[in-house]
Amino acid sequence: MSGHSKFANIKHKKEKNDAAKGKIFTIIGREIAVAVKEGGSDPANNSKLRDVIAKAKANNMPNDTIERGIKKAAGDLGSVNYVGITYEGYGPNGTAIIVNALTDNKNRTASNVRNAFTKGGGNVGTTGCVSYMFDEKGQIIIDKEECTMEADDLMMIALDAGADDFVEEEDSFEILTAPEDFSAVREALEAENIPMASAEVTMVPQNYVELTNEDDIKKMNKILDLLDEDDDVQSVYHNWDE
Repeated sequence: MSGHSKFANIKHKKEKNDAAKGKIFTIIGREIAVAVKEGGSDPANNSKLRDVIAKAKANNMPNDTIERGIKKAAGDLGSVNYVGITYEGYGPNGTAIIVNALTDNKNRTASNVRNAFTKGGGNVGTTGCVSYMFDEKGQIIIDKEECTMEADDLMMIALDAGADDFVEEEDSFEILTAPEDFSAVREALEAENIPMASAEVTMVPQNYVELTNEDDIKKMNKILDLLDEDDDVQSVYHNWDE
């Protein structure tokens, strides 16, 4: 993993989201609704909800907006009918793409996702066609400029809490965990008031694909931009080495 800094990409995503906060707030709002439906509205007894709240705070979602979302979800349990769907496919030059969606209309989402792939010269494949190229990991990124703690001390906190790996990059620290250990590690860092630029369970590529052709790069960006604009799409993972 060393040498593959994710921080520039995360900052880029945040800048894009700052220009359209409605999108990221919609994504988190749906995740709150699903978490509340599955485990109740009390974060103390619902680790999934705690993780979504941490994600919301990392994206500068106001506390009152988070609380309103939880109350709304708790009051509308009967009407929360989002279904999680995962699509897998290929972009230019065999790049692998995974799309996670939460939707109340499967046909609409399937059509939109297929359209995004097609317009970028890619295609949607069958379940499992690319997911074997990724590992599911808890991933926490810490901006060095925001963290005053020494690298060794930060590493020990993370490893003692159950992290699998700690990588120091030029501008950030990356902490990787098994999915089941993610909450414990995130909460240990939170208890030490360590600011996190990103904290989520993600799909980490085992290998990366470089795109050197300008047309391929344009097509890949087209796919990612169209998926980013779709409110049903919660997250997109790919192995393009940007």
